[in-house]
Amino acid sequence: MISIKTKSELEIMRKACKITAAARALAGEMVRPGITTREIDKAVHDFILSQGATPSFLHYQGYPASACISVNDTIIHGIPGGRVLKEGDIVSVDVGAYWGGFHGDCAATFACGEISPAAQKLIDVTRQSFFEGIQFARQGNRISDISRGVQSYVEANGFSVVRAFVGHGVGTHMHEEPEVPNYVDPRRGPGPRLFRNMTIAVEPMVNAGTCDCRILGDGWTTVTADGKLSAHYENTVLITDGEPEILTVTEGL
Repeated sequence: MISIKTKSELEIMRKACKITAAARALAGEMVRPGITTREIDKAVHDFILSQGATPSFLHYQGYPASACISVNDTIIHGIPGGRVLKEGDIVSVDVGAYWGGFHGDCAATFACGEISPAAQKLIDVTRQSFFEGIQFARQGNRISDISRGVQSYVEANGFSVVRAFVGHGVGTHMHEEPEVPNYVDPRRGPGPRLFRNMTIAVEPMVNAGTCDCRILGDGWTTVTADGKLSAHYENTVLITDGEPEILTVTEGL
């Protein structure tokens, strides 16, 4: 069942989402050669707690960390640890914060020092594909309108959209209905209509090569099937009477 939020619930979500976005920004500032992914995760964890919130990801279905930190060919769900970041890496950070009974969810891919032009293009196209998609995130449209906007932009730039994982509704649960694919699948149909006060996480996951992926033996870490780079960009978005509102922003925290 798709959850429609009340005005008071949305005020709580805005706070949760601002905390989440600030945690993402903190992580991005820490991405540099010589730092470990565990150090970034600890900073995210401590920051979220300092805001009176709880890390959404920690212990979620057994996940052992507060952030997903995915490097280079890791698409999503990279588990932080002793890996030392090096010059030229690209680093995707996905975070969530739970405050007042509601979750925020967002992600971005960051350059570690100087990166290749090809890697920078992948990051830029992934981020822009989010905005190409959410221009259709308007009351009365359908989920597939967002999906088509993301997919068409990504593929026009020579990259592929991950199909094994999709965006989702977000609210009192981190993953709610509806699913928000980044591609159009005729078997899915057009998807649900968008209504005012729906909140969804739109999150393009874009690969430099094939869209195929595989999950490593830890049951979490998801990598590209061909070993090529992947990037990720995500925000929690509110459907309104007009333009969509991106909730995972840091202003006013």
